[in-house]
Amino acid sequence: MIFLNCTKKNQLDKSVNSSNDSLPVYLSLANDDNLSYATRQRYTQQAFSIVNEQENDSLQIVNLFKIANRYYNMNDFKSYRKISEMVLDKSLIRNDAASTARAYTYLGDYYSSQMISDSAYRNYYKAQKKFVQINDQLNLAKTLLSKASLQYNEADFFESEMSVFKALEIFKHEKNVNDQLYECYNLLGILYNEREEYSKALEYQNKALNTLDDNSIPLELQLKATSLNNIGFVYMRMNNYKRAIFYFQKGLEEKNLFKEKTILYAMLLDNLAYSKFKSGIMDGLPGDFYRSLKIRDSLGLKTATISNQIHLSQYYALKKDTAKAIQFSKQALLTSRSSDKLNNTLIALKQIGIVDPKNASIYSKEYIRLNDKMLKAERNMGEKFSRIEYETNEIKDQNSSLQEKNKTLVYVFSICTLLGLFFYVYKTQQAKNRELLFKQQQQIANEDIYNLMISQQNEIELTRIKEKKKVAQELHDGVLGRMFGIRISLDSLDKVDEAEAASKRKKYLAELKNIEQDIREISHDLNREKSELINNFVAILNKLFENQIITYSSKLITSLDPDVKWELISNIVKINLYRIVQEGLQNCNKYAKADIIKVEFRKENDDLVLTIEDDGIGFNTNKTKNGIGLHNIEYRATECKGTVTIKSAKGEGTILIVKIPMDPNNNLQHNDI
Repeated sequence: MIFLNCTKKNQLDKSVNSSNDSLPVYLSLANDDNLSYATRQRYTQQAFSIVNEQENDSLQIVNLFKIANRYYNMNDFKSYRKISEMVLDKSLIRNDAASTARAYTYLGDYYSSQMISDSAYRNYYKAQKKFVQINDQLNLAKTLLSKASLQYNEADFFESEMSVFKALEIFKHEKNVNDQLYECYNLLGILYNEREEYSKALEYQNKALNTLDDNSIPLELQLKATSLNNIGFVYMRMNNYKRAIFYFQKGLEEKNLFKEKTILYAMLLDNLAYSKFKSGIMDGLPGDFYRSLKIRDSLGLKTATISNQIHLSQYYALKKDTAKAIQFSKQALLTSRSSDKLNNTLIALKQIGIVDPKNASIYSKEYIRLNDKMLKAERNMGEKFSRIEYETNEIKDQNSSLQEKNKTLVYVFSICTLLGLFFYVYKTQQAKNRELLFKQQQQIANEDIYNLMISQQNEIELTRIKEKKKVAQELHDGVLGRMFGIRISLDSLDKVDEAEAASKRKKYLAELKNIEQDIREISHDLNREKSELINNFVAILNKLFENQIITYSSKLITSLDPDVKWELISNIVKINLYRIVQEGLQNCNKYAKADIIKVEFRKENDDLVLTIEDDGIGFNTNKTKNGIGLHNIEYRATECKGTVTIKSAKGEGTILIVKIPMDPNNNLQHNDI
């Protein structure tokens, strides 16, 4: 027989290799459970070699999905992930929204199988958004159900319930989805059982059981046995062990259960034995516990064996066999510590604390610590899921999808599009020119305002100190402010006696002459010597420093390098430097809580360096986002072709360093006054 089988296999390989239609054969053989694992792997690899040579089209993507399924069925999750990522890349290149969404679900299944919940959730959520965009309701519902299962596994019960109901609402309007309806009802039953809402749990478990009346669901899935187990488990949680025993026994009576669902068989056997134990029926005990434990241990189900070990510990505790009770509880604790589920460890700690009272205090402390840790982890995972949804771009690739739907319109109106593009470019260029002109005018206005600020220092000192935002306000709140005041005063003369009005009118006219003289002096001051500009700028800074010392309790230390040639520095640079100092002092006053503030201007090679340092509370520059003030400082330094460096740490103060080149050809307008 071995000889005949080998001969037949060689003939099959020969016929397959010589066939042009070998791919379907390879895919079929790769899915044949009667073949060995290595043989199925070989056929899958041969199928992939053929598909990998195909063009990147829809047929290749379909075939790659089939290959990914073969790897998943063989539990070769590493290869499954590799193929799924390949499909995703190809789908994105082709702008194929449907295949992209499906690839995300495959990756979600991979990360879910590896217990990497955040990555699984992120991929399911991306798939969900894609299916919404292309209005694929059926696959959207399937994705919502996968996401709900993931949320349940991470104890995010409320969000899991919401996801299931969203999926259920869609499935109710679809045809031939009884298997999906079963999954929804079954998961809802499990959720409500966890939340101890037993009447609802039984309601949905019975709904799940009723959906199995449809003969389209394969019997080998053993879903009926699953539902009977789940209903029995609800009754077991309700301490109604008689009803629980009834359903567990019915589940075990299902045909071919041991062969087709060995894991479920072991679970039913353990649950039945425990229900008998709790109801005082010792028939078949502890043999059923041991049989279930042996099956689970042979299948490598470490987490499942914990249940058997706990039940055996309880059984021997009842039989007063303390040694065996402690032995099995210790085995359960050891097994649980090697699993990823803290809940298993908590159950084991609780049991060993009961059977080993001498060390109960030690186990109780560990129980409390792990319980707090588990609650925190569950809360963090729920928050992480919400954060993933918030961070995911909900409208990604939406424009591409719309473009695909409107290809016909694009072809028909291509000429109109070209014309529109031409006018768009033309209008955009006009807008850029207007923006450039505006910036030039703004630079000129800044120069004029600064010159007026210097020559009118004594007359508009209070207005200049209060000016916070725009340089244009300096002129408005200076000369124009005074003229507005005089105009108001002149208007009020209509309500005063003529004799008194005449006297006041002369006073106001004299004031207007003073303003006229001030404006004339502003014009004359534009031609003053360079040294006056230097002295005026330094005087303005000193006035700012005086106000700082008078207003705030912090000690201010200032230093102005005499080597700085202020006559070579443009007025725009001076304006921006003044505003940076002003903003820096304001930040120190508002946030730093500093005792000492140092402001220094110094010449360093060909650069002018401004340093503002405080000994305040500081801040974390990596975590703290720049506020408006720091953005303004950076913007003003950039205007002068300079750089800004901020050094700070919590409790270590802050250092602000602004470095501006003093090159006369700094592409900045330079006016000699």
